[in-house]
Amino acid sequence: MVRRPLPVLLPFRPRPAAPATSWIGSGLALIVVLLAVLVLAGEARAGPGEPGILALIWKWTPLMFRGFLFNLLISVLAMAIGTAAGVGLGLGQVSHVAAVRRTAWLVTQFFRNAPWLVLLFYCIFLIPFELSLFGARVPFPAWIKAVIGLSLPVMANVAEIVRGAVQSIPTGQWEAAESLAFSRRQAMWMIILPQCVKRMLPPWMNLYAILTMATPLVSIVGVQEAMTLTRAALSAEGRVDLLIPMYLWLLSWFFVYCYPISRATVRLERRFAIET
Repeated sequence: MVRRPLPVLLPFRPRPAAPATSWIGSGLALIVVLLAVLVLAGEARAGPGEPGILALIWKWTPLMFRGFLFNLLISVLAMAIGTAAGVGLGLGQVSHVAAVRRTAWLVTQFFRNAPWLVLLFYCIFLIPFELSLFGARVPFPAWIKAVIGLSLPVMANVAEIVRGAVQSIPTGQWEAAESLAFSRRQAMWMIILPQCVKRMLPPWMNLYAILTMATPLVSIVGVQEAMTLTRAALSAEGRVDLLIPMYLWLLSWFFVYCYPISRATVRLERRFAIET
């Protein structure tokens, strides 16, 4: 009788994660394939003498791209204003003064849990269209109101990021600063906040990507950005088969801009998790 060796269960080896470039390539490839299928279908349906889908997309691309750059400008300004206000609001939540701490917490929770679109409408209708400064009338366009409306939820989320980062620092850092005769303000600015930067950077970048993807909301309140200009182009052409390709073309721009930010956020989280 021949004895056969017993089967041996080999140890499990997890497959290595696919690099970020492959994910970006896969996403872009999917968008390109969908766009190509829709373009070919539109070209087949186009009547004699009518311009094709690809020609129309290329015709309106400069106008749409100008609107897309305006989206990016709105996102940068809203992020800058929200970050500046959110840092102060987050530090207020860790203040030793009870009135400051409770007020900062209340403001943070209110704007953090308010719908972004509702805040946009409030800013559009409550902020006047022009201001009187020293006898001169200064116009207040809708896009500036939209920036303020988007900066409010950003402010609240940045405040939570700052509060969490400060409270995550070990108490031994505070005790060491106190033993060196540092005041609370000196300890905060010279010891605590520099250590918080690497803890705050990944969620801050993720919040910026979310804000950029939310900027098309300002089209509802009349701001001439990418979505508004795309709708204007579709109305001017009056072709139903152009609807999905145009919006898919616009979606690809947001994907190309925001996806690398999300991947960089993941890499920073892994790097700082090892160093912490």
